[in-house]
Amino acid sequence: MNKVTVLGAGAWGTTMAQVLADCGNDVLLWGRSTELVNEINNSHTNKKYLGEHVLPSQLKSTDQISQAFSHSSIIVLAIPAQSLRDALTEWKSLIAPDALIVSTLKGIELTSDLRMTEVIVDVLGTKNYAIITGPNLADELILRQPAGAVAAAPTSDIATKVQRLFSTPYYRVYTSTDVVGCELAGAIKSIIALAVGMSIGMGFGENTQAMLITRGLNEVARIGAAHGADPLSAAGLAGMGDLVASCGSALSRNRTFGEVLGRTGSMNDAREHVAKTVEGVASSSAVVELAHRVGVEVPVIEAVADVVAGTITPKQALERLMAITTKAENFIR
Repeated sequence: MNKVTVLGAGAWGTTMAQVLADCGNDVLLWGRSTELVNEINNSHTNKKYLGEHVLPSQLKSTDQISQAFSHSSIIVLAIPAQSLRDALTEWKSLIAPDALIVSTLKGIELTSDLRMTEVIVDVLGTKNYAIITGPNLADELILRQPAGAVAAAPTSDIATKVQRLFSTPYYRVYTSTDVVGCELAGAIKSIIALAVGMSIGMGFGENTQAMLITRGLNEVARIGAAHGADPLSAAGLAGMGDLVASCGSALSRNRTFGEVLGRTGSMNDAREHVAKTVEGVASSSAVVELAHRVGVEVPVIEAVADVVAGTITPKQALERLMAITTKAENFIR
């Protein structure tokens, strides 16, 4: 049994805490809301985020950050990506020097264009970090439906340690040392899911969705390759797997946000309909910047970023994509 602390008691953090508890770990889940913490401890539910689902009775929660860090030196991050730097800076003095930091965050920091693990290294100066990523929708995983994921870390030893922490009969975890490729794929897929959602909201069908998913995957692969990632990561769970789940499911926040945006043309309406964090919205401009720095053309991502910025409508975005000159189709070019 390992002691593990999960920071963030939203839908995803609570789901990760359940997976870890099901694997036999001693898990403490931290959340800011005292009311929510008491509900988890006393009723074993998190109704705000997960409805009537009953959590494992052995899963404990706290609103005391000092207690969370004293519980374990294995820290799983499940907080909004754009708040990561401020949170780590605030918590730095409480984090043990040898702590293993596991990020479940998918996004690019707007102020720096850094990936989440780069922010972790920048603030904490650690080499003991990993990510866990893949096609994991919280509303399905919390029901213990079979799913797969990738534990990626700078070394195979760290990746294997994280794999063992999370592996359960319903959660199959693979390992990778391609942190860059897996992390970029996880951030970029959210933007492609927005594009697919917008097409659905505008009334288009499977042909349009397939075109956007496939060309979006090409952009994922080319950005990754330009940053030295393994091209095969784009074809695995972190890339294609996550992209299919995010684009194909109505449970995906990014796709749902895109649907409302495509249907109404209004960012305000979309924000009102999807009140939770939508990382594709937050990260789209940063991913465009990452691509342009390495000379990669990303028309799908650029179109989404422009819609989010309010410079074009979803209809104009699709028209622009259809007007681009076609070339020979290559997966990475």
